[in-house]
Amino acid sequence: MQGSDDDQRRIWLLAGTGEGPSLAQALLDQGWWVRISVVTSKAAEAYSGLGVQQLSIGALAGPAGIASVLEQEGPFTWVLDATHPFATQITAELQQVCSLRQQPLLRLDRSAEVGSVFAVLNNLSDLEDRRLEGRRVLLAIGARHLALAVGAAQKAGAIAFARVLPSVEGLRAALAVGLPSDQLAVLRPLQGDPPGAIERALCCRWSITDVVCRQSGGTTERLWRDICLDRGLRLWLVRRPSDLPDMDTVVGQRALLERLSDDGLPYTTDVGSDDGGRSGQG
Repeated sequence: MQGSDDDQRRIWLLAGTGEGPSLAQALLDQGWWVRISVVTSKAAEAYSGLGVQQLSIGALAGPAGIASVLEQEGPFTWVLDATHPFATQITAELQQVCSLRQQPLLRLDRSAEVGSVFAVLNNLSDLEDRRLEGRRVLLAIGARHLALAVGAAQKAGAIAFARVLPSVEGLRAALAVGLPSDQLAVLRPLQGDPPGAIERALCCRWSITDVVCRQSGGTTERLWRDICLDRGLRLWLVRRPSDLPDMDTVVGQRALLERLSDDGLPYTTDVGSDDGGRSGQG
């Protein structure tokens, strides 16, 4: 479907995972007018050449920033929250602002990965209470919570190792955490590297026995599951947040696209309809 900006179905996609570009392409293929928001210029590179109508880079500065976009560029047929499962603040802010403005909002959740893990932690602090004396633990949880993770692992008796991306945030975290240089890797994959090559090499070089990562679903969690299974490592998952606001949620990209390909419009309560009056909330 093609149309002008005035008559075309419009989506504002807030993307925070590696699946964002493929989702954007699928939406374009369905005929949607697509506005993309990402936090970093590095994330924006993956959308070059897709032909999205708008691409903005940078944090939204809270509810006021969200409201500003809706006021200047809305309304949208849908605002689509496809941010990271652990990015709970932006999800709550989207729900707050969209609800006040009666702007339809849809949350894309990742399907849960299956397979055995050694343990699931409620939060990183729970690691302190585990017996990890002499274990060589790789903390694959990103830069923002690296200091907390390192402290918890060390209190449990572990030898902590970490890998962070060479971003400003990653470098600051790496410098602040106090790990010896030979227990810290600040790097990103090179173009053409096989998926997981760096992670597997670090596990081998450091003789890792345990890996801690987030229960975020998607390619990153699957990667660590595969590596730990192949190498016989213990995998610890930090549980996915469950305190998200009550909102219209679709699990998995396929289900989302099927939902949108129906007629693209939000569900409304219709007493006496065959579907029992599907509601856009819940």
